[in-house]
Amino acid sequence: MGVLNKNYKFDMSKVKITLVKSTIDRPQDQKATVKALGLRKIHQTVEQESTPQILGMINKVQHLVKVEQA
Repeated sequence: MGVLNKNYKFDMSKVKITLVKSTIDRPQDQKATVKALGLRKIHQTVEQESTPQILGMINKVQHLVKVEQA
């Protein structure tokens, strides 16, 4: 689902993050991560800078989101 892998290079490009699965019955830390990414509803899309912090959050919830280069 995501574009992240071990060889992902850090640059200041943007990524489009779309919530594709619900956070119902997910651990509280995953719910908080989705909220911190700026996602509230399924199929909502946000653009974020491709920083190490954002990429780490995406990695934590990669089973709930779809990630594309913006």
